[in-house]
Amino acid sequence: MMLLEHHTHELFGKMLFQKVVVKPPFEFPFPVTDNACFLYMQQGNMQYSFDNEAKEFPAKHSLLLNCVTTDKQISNSETTDPVEIVIIHFHPSILKKIYDKELPELLLKPQNIISNQSIEQINNDFLIQKYIEGLMFYFENPSIFQEDILILKLKEIILLLSLTPNAEKIRIILSQLFSRAAYSFKQVVEAHLFSQLTIEELAQHTNLSVSSFKREFAKWYNDTPASYIKTKKLERAAELLLKSDLRITEIAFDCGFNDVANFSKSFTDQFGYSPSNFRLTQKNA
Repeated sequence: MMLLEHHTHELFGKMLFQKVVVKPPFEFPFPVTDNACFLYMQQGNMQYSFDNEAKEFPAKHSLLLNCVTTDKQISNSETTDPVEIVIIHFHPSILKKIYDKELPELLLKPQNIISNQSIEQINNDFLIQKYIEGLMFYFENPSIFQEDILILKLKEIILLLSLTPNAEKIRIILSQLFSRAAYSFKQVVEAHLFSQLTIEELAQHTNLSVSSFKREFAKWYNDTPASYIKTKKLERAAELLLKSDLRITEIAFDCGFNDVANFSKSFTDQFGYSPSNFRLTQKNA
């Protein structure tokens, strides 16, 4: 890896902001530490690898990594054009110090959400882009990057992250810095059985790639995720049809189906009756 530029700013003796310009090919693994990292691709592109699965990471996109767990890496071997990356470090000790009264909601463990997710990509976000452009001014004029400004800029990025569409997943990742409790594979799967999550999203919550998630799922359930989850949703729907007066549309959404027509077809294929006929015939049996 050829390092062309490297600018750093510390807060309370720990790395806070970095601007790195490197010439590919490069490969950078993230060590296990007690902090999380926010990476912004200012120029160029790279790949990030997690659980042996690589994904493209283009310019103006961001990546949030919880470094409490390992097996994460960024790299670029497909071009020789310089790559410019801005990195912001979230240290739990610093966050506790600058929020001396109460941590903001983004850093608190969300209630009733069972997830071990530790990585999230944030697509081109206008507010974050403008924040990074402002940060460039301080890298170019390091003498004015004083402690009070460092604290303000750290609080500003936390506020901006809380305003992104990714806020819930970001909260899951950052809150792990203060609450290290990990959930088992089965706990995560069964907590989301009746959600509308895709298999890819469910894999993210278990902190695995899709391929690893499917292999682990087969070990625990001796079935594919799609087949098992669909069966459980339909079984729950049948139970609700018999034991409640909920409308069929409500039951479909409660059981994790986002399309009533698809729910009706799947239910008919499974039980031989449409949902309305199933309710009628079984209640009168």
